[in-house]
Amino acid sequence: METTEKKSVKLLNALVVINNDRIEGYERAAKETEDGDLKNIFTSMANESHKYKAELLAQVIGLDGEPAEGTTNSGKIFRAWMDVKAALTGKDRKAILSSCEFGEDAALEVYNEALESDELTGEARTIVTAQKESILRSHNAIKAMRDSAK
Repeated sequence: METTEKKSVKLLNALVVINNDRIEGYERAAKETEDGDLKNIFTSMANESHKYKAELLAQVIGLDGEPAEGTTNSGKIFRAWMDVKAALTGKDRKAILSSCEFGEDAALEVYNEALESDELTGEARTIVTAQKESILRSHNAIKAMRDSAK
């Protein structure tokens, strides 16, 4: 039977991997787009995920856990960022933003699942809650830009 600490480490590591996906997706998007405003937003969101990853890793290490590395190889997040990559090849602003929104939806789903669990407590829960709220703001900003795109 797994201890609460091990379950908490698993949840935190899942969020580390999600942030690795966000970093990879937004860094790629920032490089590929020609729109200056999107470059700035995507760079900011990648930096945001670097910060979140560091916070999560500190929690994992604090629980004597082994930090996760890499990105997802399957599942919704990977497919979402593959859609971003595909949209970038066409340089279609609305398609890029739609794919980014889908990626944010998938990230929020994983954050919600982690917060619905009883395995996160104390400081870890506070950190994950704050990160989720920030990702939701990012999602809403991407959605608003998508809705106003031609």
